[in-house]
Amino acid sequence: MHAKVDADVCTGCELCVQTCPEIFYMNGDLAEAKDIEVPSEYEDACRQAAEECPVEAISLD
Repeated sequence: MHAKVDADVCTGCELCVQTCPEIFYMNGDLAEAKDIEVPSEYEDACRQAAEECPVEAISLD
């Protein structure tokens, strides 16, 4: 699984960073996802971050 944050949609609320800091981080005012394969132990938290994103800026593939 890979996570991506759409910079054109992200509002910088930091919810994903709080939910899964192992994958998401703030780059200035917007969130970004590490360009790595999400380790299995963080997949649930990563999915939760995507589901809870208020603007649906996170995609998982």
